[in-house]
Amino acid sequence: MLEIALLHEDGRRRVVRTDAPLTIGRDISCAVHLRTWRVAREHARLVRAPGGLLLEDLGSIAGTRVNGKRVVQYGPVEPRDEIVIGPCLIQVRDLAPRSAPPAADLLPGAGPDGEAGSPQVGLIGGGPAGGMPSSLPTVAASEDSGDDPRSGTPPSPSPRSAAMPVPVAEPAPDPGWRDLRRQLHADLLQALDLRRRDVASMNDAMLRNEAARLLAPILEAQDGPADAHERAAVLKAVIDEAVGLGPLEPLLQDSGITEIMVNRYDEIYVEQGGRLRLLPDGFSSEQAVLGVIERIVAPIGRRIDESSPMVDARLHDGSRVNAVIAPVALRGASLTIRKFPGRRPGMDDLVASGSLDARMAGFLRLCVRERKNVIVSGGTGSGKTTLLNILSNCVGPQERIVTIEDAAELRLQHAHRVSLEARPPNLEGRGQITIRDLVRNALRMRPDRIVVGECRGAEALDMLSAMNTGHEGSLTTLHANSPRDALSRLETMILMAGMDLPLSAIREQIASSIDVIVQQVRRPDGRRLISSIVEVAGLDSGRIQIQELFRHDRTRNAFGACGLLPSFFDAWLETGVIQDAGLFSRDGDTQGGIGLLAGRPEPGPARPPEQRP
Repeated sequence: MLEIALLHEDGRRRVVRTDAPLTIGRDISCAVHLRTWRVAREHARLVRAPGGLLLEDLGSIAGTRVNGKRVVQYGPVEPRDEIVIGPCLIQVRDLAPRSAPPAADLLPGAGPDGEAGSPQVGLIGGGPAGGMPSSLPTVAASEDSGDDPRSGTPPSPSPRSAAMPVPVAEPAPDPGWRDLRRQLHADLLQALDLRRRDVASMNDAMLRNEAARLLAPILEAQDGPADAHERAAVLKAVIDEAVGLGPLEPLLQDSGITEIMVNRYDEIYVEQGGRLRLLPDGFSSEQAVLGVIERIVAPIGRRIDESSPMVDARLHDGSRVNAVIAPVALRGASLTIRKFPGRRPGMDDLVASGSLDARMAGFLRLCVRERKNVIVSGGTGSGKTTLLNILSNCVGPQERIVTIEDAAELRLQHAHRVSLEARPPNLEGRGQITIRDLVRNALRMRPDRIVVGECRGAEALDMLSAMNTGHEGSLTTLHANSPRDALSRLETMILMAGMDLPLSAIREQIASSIDVIVQQVRRPDGRRLISSIVEVAGLDSGRIQIQELFRHDRTRNAFGACGLLPSFFDAWLETGVIQDAGLFSRDGDTQGGIGLLAGRPEPGPARPPEQRP
């Protein structure tokens, strides 16, 4: 039996009694667990050798020091020897009488690094234990890959991606029908005489009835289809283009379609089940597309013309819209609609769809309830806004939330909320209200939480300032390919604020403000999932340190904990938020330690959610 005395740099003392062989490190499976980023996952180990206790460094970057000198192997270890690992001074005393060590503990023929004959201690990477360097949490979370980048062999294509079919254009419809629709559209607009009719006073149903009444005799006079069903289809298509959204109408009603992409008036793609598909029909003309874009942007006070050829807007159901016209769009007006789902998904829906597992979901719920500042990072279309919406709904009903967005998309099931939306400049170039202006104003609105739809520029500085000055538990998203890239993007966006801050001050602000980064990815097959959850662990030598808590293993296609405890684990343990470390154990129960909020009910909507923000 060994008695191991530990003296931490903050003055804490503790004694661990265990027997050799034992491992010292940051992983919770280690017999001597030192929870700090300055210690490797498996930093060093003690084994019994013929001459006594042998201390062996496991290839850590920070190293192991004995009596002031860095060592690779040291023995025999005496009670007076001072071992320094990270911020901890360790002294070891052997309480058992000397005896012959087991054969598994001996190191016969050990080389300079002490690899041969060393006992297996189970590295996370699954490689041989003993000589492999442990990875520090300064490395950003990354996706596991089946190909070794150091081998010089080009990566082999994924069987899933190799089998993915390439969208094939379906035959174009009869051009005569398109010509007929174009002519009917022009005749209908002339008959409506929109400049003289008070269209603003007519609702959608009245306008459609009036258009149908005027179009019926026009269609009878044309040499159109003889079949009654076909004539009704042409009539509906022309009315949709004239007073509605044209061929987009049935697409918006189809719950299976998640994205609509109009490349030009006669070329429309949709995303369905994660795959792209070209539609056989399109708009009748370029002018019809421009009319649809104008009908989308006008009700929300946006404009699009040659001087401002790009616009972000939204539909009445919250679907995100982006439109680009000439002279920027060379092939014709382009329109992209990311549909807002009719049914709001919850955390349980993400678990059921395989976007994360139950332990990750429980950890994220606890982070939001316990007011940890969370950033959702990921690429375009990876599901950041969906996850942000779900996380926002985990906020308690007694808290006041202020949401800030460029184009309002969030639909919070929360009674006490204020939704703010940025505004572009008017025709004279005045009146612009940026997200940064809204973040500054939100600080005067007595918010408990601030939720920014997406950080894209200088507003990142104001967002971090809010997180660091009494508005804990704030949430936001940003575009990045990994948690480490997210931190780099934050630094760049803060520099865009023009405050001329030194990089060291920026990194210190980020390290003290951000608690957790959630990385979202979108697979080639269309599946969206959380690939990594990391904790921002502090600042050391001018570099922000992060440690990965959960990850998705691509080789096993499974989620799992990394065996590390977050820095706020002790606080959660003391306040009863969580009862044990099972939530973070690599081989623990998937429900271990989740949702142990004594006396705290699951927050729910205080009133039925509104249809519009």
